[in-house]
Amino acid sequence: MSDHRRPLRLLSRGRDGTDNRRDDDHDDGHAPAPERHLTSGSRLVDSAVYVNGQRVSSSPSLPDTFEILRTRPEGMAWIGLYRPTEAEITSLSEEFDLHPLAVEDAVHAHQRPKVERYGNTLFVVLRPARYLDATEEVEFGEVHVFVGPRFVITVRHSEAPEFSSVRTRLEQDADLLGLGPEAVLYAVLDKVVDGYYPVVAGVGNDIDEIEDQVFSGDPSVSRRIYDLSREVADFQRATRPLLDVFDALSAGFTKYRVDEELQRHLRDVADHLTQIVERVDSFRVALRDMLTINATLVAQQQNEEMRRLAEAANIQNEEVKKISAWAAIGFAPTLIGTVYGMNFEHMPELGWYHGYWFALLLMAATSIGLFMVFKRRDWL
Repeated sequence: MSDHRRPLRLLSRGRDGTDNRRDDDHDDGHAPAPERHLTSGSRLVDSAVYVNGQRVSSSPSLPDTFEILRTRPEGMAWIGLYRPTEAEITSLSEEFDLHPLAVEDAVHAHQRPKVERYGNTLFVVLRPARYLDATEEVEFGEVHVFVGPRFVITVRHSEAPEFSSVRTRLEQDADLLGLGPEAVLYAVLDKVVDGYYPVVAGVGNDIDEIEDQVFSGDPSVSRRIYDLSREVADFQRATRPLLDVFDALSAGFTKYRVDEELQRHLRDVADHLTQIVERVDSFRVALRDMLTINATLVAQQQNEEMRRLAEAANIQNEEVKKISAWAAIGFAPTLIGTVYGMNFEHMPELGWYHGYWFALLLMAATSIGLFMVFKRRDWL
């Protein structure tokens, strides 16, 4: 569109970043195009020129694409790269007049989702995500998109998502692709947002499992809650800033005469994103509540253990007191009997006729007296 190829000139904000991995988009509408190596260590995944939504050429190198685009002033170039070198980004910058700040971001990555306008070019940063079933973890990537009047450049710093399906979809819908670079941006946004749904489902299953662990008393659940909370926080940082991106794009619909059909498509993606953000927010709250509940249950278990230990200690104390009391009672007669059993010649009371019975009576009286004392003090 003479206005088809007009970029959405909008401005947003953002910073921060994420981790990275492997390839990028390619497809000519039929079989996937092979990766084309520009220089050692980098790959040109696909590079094509389109006219009125139809692919008119596929190029094995960036210089070829530049040359073809110059000869087709009505055309639009769509270039997909995977982790390009600074020299390759520089060649794109020189050809399409990309802003140095955007070039620096594209080379070094680690940005938050955002959209920036530099003259006639939009620079969009996205953070796709995917759920890894094997490890029950969420992996985040990073994608940069340059959108200009006659070009779209997608730069991937991560394995997911792959954009060959996006290119195939658009090439099968010439009317949509004919809307120009903005249509490609919409399709890329749609792919990234749709990729969040499996992540939401995976995290939701993890939370259900954690809930069972919490109430089963699994001691390892605290660590799992903490790890998942960090992933959910990263997920929030990947999705919530995208709301600002869509707000910025929507704000320019009227000013930059964006096609009505494309506006509807973008609003639909924005609605999906809002639902995802709300779910992710609910995950954060649920995990926080689970951590609180788990801490409460752990405290209750500890209190119960302390109570049982205290009861056991009290029982032991009672037993010790009983043993001590009976030992004291038994010791008194032994002591008296021992004294009267000393066979010395000059012992008092040796000649007393009633001495033996007196000794027995004294033993009994002493034992009964001690028994009464211990009984009164609840030792027996």
